[in-house]
Amino acid sequence: MDEHNPAAGAARCPMYDQGFADAPEKVYDYLRAHGPAGPVELAPGVDATLVVEHETARRVLQNPGLFARDGRRWADLNEGRIPLDSPVLPMMVYRPNCLFTDGAQHLRLRKAVTESLDRLNVARVRRDVEPIAAYLIDRFSETGRADLISDYAKLLPMLLINKLFGSPATIGDRVTTAMADMFDGRDAQAASEELTACFLELVSLKRRTPDEDVTSWLVQHSAGLSDEELKDQLVMLIGASVEPERNLIANSLLLLLERGGDEPSMQVEDALDRVLLNNPPIANYATHFPLQDVDLGGVLAKANTPVVISFAGANNDPALAEAGQAHSRSAHLAWGAGPHACPAKSLAQVVAVAAIEQLLNALPDIALSQPASELAWRPGPFHRALATLPVEFSPAPATRTASAFRSAAPRATAAKPAAPLPAAPAGSGKTPQKKGFWSSFLEIFRV
Repeated sequence: MDEHNPAAGAARCPMYDQGFADAPEKVYDYLRAHGPAGPVELAPGVDATLVVEHETARRVLQNPGLFARDGRRWADLNEGRIPLDSPVLPMMVYRPNCLFTDGAQHLRLRKAVTESLDRLNVARVRRDVEPIAAYLIDRFSETGRADLISDYAKLLPMLLINKLFGSPATIGDRVTTAMADMFDGRDAQAASEELTACFLELVSLKRRTPDEDVTSWLVQHSAGLSDEELKDQLVMLIGASVEPERNLIANSLLLLLERGGDEPSMQVEDALDRVLLNNPPIANYATHFPLQDVDLGGVLAKANTPVVISFAGANNDPALAEAGQAHSRSAHLAWGAGPHACPAKSLAQVVAVAAIEQLLNALPDIALSQPASELAWRPGPFHRALATLPVEFSPAPATRTASAFRSAAPRATAAKPAAPLPAAPAGSGKTPQKKGFWSSFLEIFRV
């Protein structure tokens, strides 16, 4: 019996090793056998309680009066028991954005974010995805092979964020490189500092010359956010957009490619629904801190200790099947619930569907290069993320998918097909060229 949580009856389970990445459901099932929640270790020296039962997860998510999101309450961190270089700290410590705040501050910041996102035209965003997808597909379509993680699913959300934020070429190149470095673990501190500098520059630019983009709408919002607050909301929007979207696209593509022969009529939307239910891109997150000791169905969650929601565990709670809700869209918690539920779930799904359809239409005979059972998953307590997704297909001309968008765009330039493509983001092992992804994309499409 675990000495830190004797009521749980379960040993503390690590969530950061390859064993958890390979078979996370074993941990969820083990904890569920002992109660609705149980003790876990998110990273070495970082203990938490993981909620795996659907009803208990909803109770936590929908009760802000008892469970706070403000990481400044974290007792172990305040008392020096958490390693300051722990890889999970950036995902857990307090930041003045609408993800980590409570009460009136949360309402003010969330109102600014949600009302700015609501101004996006969903149909227009889908059209924004299409040329970005075409641009990325053109980078590998002639080779007959690709890694859909590094060549496609990782890059598409990054480029789209630059478009939605209204980033000019120079800032956008730096944002893309910094995001790649941060998510790939290459000097995350320096990458975070670069992102901060980029967004402060972007905020300053949009104060002087606003446009029709999310940054400008945040700047102009009646909440009157300061430059620091604006920067923190932009950083939060990146964190909530890039990694989850990358995994939603990749996990859905894996399902479609793996089952294509068995279920050739499976729709992209159906694949997304299955992924969100069974293999959600953010599997465990929504860290809460109880304001007092709380009994979670016989499991004690002590005040000011991390309580993490397992969206994957809760979605696959056998109680849902017993209630006939196992496959209900309304039952799954992949988008969260309560006051901190994702405000952009419709947008995220539109982006994923557009990205996947563009790829499958451009490369109709695309297939996995190795059995799905042999693919590796990236270790980490929060995400459900493939390390690679190798595919093969019949080589196609590099201008095939992009040419339609070039000819349709009224301001498109007559860029030559042979123009050099940009190098991968710094740190990838390839020699970087002068232009980055975003400036090269803008040069081709002028969008």
